[in-house]
Amino acid sequence: MATSPKPVKKVPIHLQSSQNRVYIKNGHIVNHDKSFKADIYIEDGIIKFVGPATDINVPGGVRIVDAANKLVIPGGIDPHTHMQLKFGGCVAVDDFYHGTKAAVAGGTTTIIDFVLPEKGESLVEAYDKWRAWADPKVCCDYAFHVGITWWSKSVSEEMKIMCEELGVNSFKMFMAYKGLYQLNDSELLEAFERIRSLNAVAQVHAENGDIIAKNVQKLLSAGVTGPEGHELSRQEEVEAEAVNRACILAHQMKTPLYVTRITSKSSAEIIGRARRSGYVVFGETLASSIGRSMNGVRQQERLYYITSPPIRESAETPRQLMKSLAYDDLQTTGSDNCTFNKEHKELGKSDFTKIPNGVNGVEDRMSIVWEKGVHAGLLDPCRFVAVTSTNAAKIFNLFPQKGRIAVGSDADIVIWNPNATRTISKETHHHACDFNIFEGMVCHGVPEMVLVRGRICVEDGTVRVAEGYGRFVNTPTRPPYLYDVLEGKVQANEEHNGEEHDEHLNGGLKKLDLGALEIEIPYQEPISRTLLSMPGGGGSVASTPSGRGRVEGTRNMQESTFSVSEELDKSGNRSCIRVRNPPGGKSSGFW
Repeated sequence: MATSPKPVKKVPIHLQSSQNRVYIKNGHIVNHDKSFKADIYIEDGIIKFVGPATDINVPGGVRIVDAANKLVIPGGIDPHTHMQLKFGGCVAVDDFYHGTKAAVAGGTTTIIDFVLPEKGESLVEAYDKWRAWADPKVCCDYAFHVGITWWSKSVSEEMKIMCEELGVNSFKMFMAYKGLYQLNDSELLEAFERIRSLNAVAQVHAENGDIIAKNVQKLLSAGVTGPEGHELSRQEEVEAEAVNRACILAHQMKTPLYVTRITSKSSAEIIGRARRSGYVVFGETLASSIGRSMNGVRQQERLYYITSPPIRESAETPRQLMKSLAYDDLQTTGSDNCTFNKEHKELGKSDFTKIPNGVNGVEDRMSIVWEKGVHAGLLDPCRFVAVTSTNAAKIFNLFPQKGRIAVGSDADIVIWNPNATRTISKETHHHACDFNIFEGMVCHGVPEMVLVRGRICVEDGTVRVAEGYGRFVNTPTRPPYLYDVLEGKVQANEEHNGEEHDEHLNGGLKKLDLGALEIEIPYQEPISRTLLSMPGGGGSVASTPSGRGRVEGTRNMQESTFSVSEELDKSGNRSCIRVRNPPGGKSSGFW
């Protein structure tokens, strides 16, 4: 027999002093798995309450933010940045201050940067050096990946120190940059095996460095020295071959693999096929690859766009990559932000091998994904949150501290106006570089307010950040959304949806503790654990980031209850949002 629900008790907020008390009302919260109307109370950088306004008493002295007709989303997580990186005798001009300021301005509240030791350098010493650069400067929270740029017994031993003592759970190997960072297949296998023994995450930069070195030699000998030689030396198949090889090598070692910066349709399809075959592999594409192509870029300007793998020539590639995000062949978007000024790029004007690799993207990533995904009708807002924030949080074991709006999570929050527009320009961006590869692009979707751990850092177009406010965030080993799959611990009816982050459940109510007062609010049943088939799939079961398979023929219980057009646009003018049940729509992110 059904029991009567307990009466709901309102949440009184204590009047004790607090440096960070914010109440967000009337917003539409969008998480990766569902969206809903609710208010949010924040104190001391933590989300303390999510629920209806009728269940909370708000006293004076609290900053009240009205988010009516706006989306309230988790702050973005950029899993791929290179702040103040040394490259070819130059240093990236976005240091950890300018780079994280630009990130926050665009709605990204956490970055994961890379420690890249020089060949022969201790991993621990390189890590200490990067921390000394970052800690005094960062404006938002950050974590580190560590590059395995050479291989030895000492490197293997230091990887354990990274994981057990220094808060790092992911290591990146390079299949390119021959003579500098590149590891051969035997070394890759050793590194993958070591990563698996540490319950960590393997990453690869996937290009065939031997083919590239041979092509570079041929091109220079033939007198091809301009920037066009860069892409000619590393065509799409050179990337695709390495992606396929990396998937096989990692699978043989039973190591979870994250392939960085996918730039071509063929490479994305390889990752999708591997996932449908049961490989625990994830793919990242970049703002630069989904935001533009090289089609139409004048020859004399091409050197400013050089990065590796390159931004592709075909005007169709950005849309193809966005579809791969929609279909879950790819799971995350990064920026690979590594900025140089024009004078630095022009050092390679007569020799494309001397052009410093890297472009901007950390500030514009969120708007570009919205513009090319949601506004274009390929993603819905839930999937947007997944590919810009939540998926990275899950893969690198920051979820649900990051990547989710829920009680107990960090108050990294963006109030997103989908009906506003902004024009990208070097004149208004917050990068330290003197050009922007997205110059003149109009983006629908603007981060009108950005909170970093409860502190309002962006408001009404004004960016107010504090140097050193950001914290280093540990990334624990054994991310469950990877290792539950590898170890066969996930059942079809199990799902980690963030609710385990609540302190405990009692009698159908969430029982929380705000200061000295124990309170209760209604508990929302989590989304069904029912699984989905791939769109157009043939009934195969694929591994997914949450450690679940996808089963054909079952109803999508993760379907969003949120209609963008109905909830946000009451005026009848719907030109800014066009969601038409896209392939990645209706929250079919399988997370």
